[in-house]
Amino acid sequence: MPRAINYLARETLFKYPGLGAILRSVNAVPVDREGGGGAGLKAILDRLLAGGGIILFPEGTRSPDGELRGARAGIGLTVIKSNAPVVPVRVFGTYEAWGRGKALPRPRRVAVKYGNPLDFTALREEAKTCAKPRLKQIYQEIADEIMAAIGELRLEERF
Repeated sequence: MPRAINYLARETLFKYPGLGAILRSVNAVPVDREGGGGAGLKAILDRLLAGGGIILFPEGTRSPDGELRGARAGIGLTVIKSNAPVVPVRVFGTYEAWGRGKALPRPRRVAVKYGNPLDFTALREEAKTCAKPRLKQIYQEIADEIMAAIGELRLEERF
């Protein structure tokens, strides 16, 4: 990639000395998954403003069975707070390679499918002036739209 790519990782993972160092070396941003602070959001917004890219996983965690889950509203908040383009991406084969509950990854084929950028201009404009209850709805609408776009991505061929 021609620019730095960043992603979020559960902040508790950074407490393990070796793993924390590895995560920092690959541009991971620690985030409190319980929503107890805005430090993670500020860090990713700062990185976006500096020209970096962010990979966000709308579900917030690995799937227990390999199936897509609902998106958490936090991704909608991130979209509203930034003007960054949003490109849906689906990664196929990750459950088979390193499913939840597996201690170590296994060699398996993994494929990545990219969708077209999504346009959230209207919702970003509405969010500037709407009441707080509506704002929370907007966050979830964005999260749901992103997850729906990811769900529509398919592999053309079996891999």
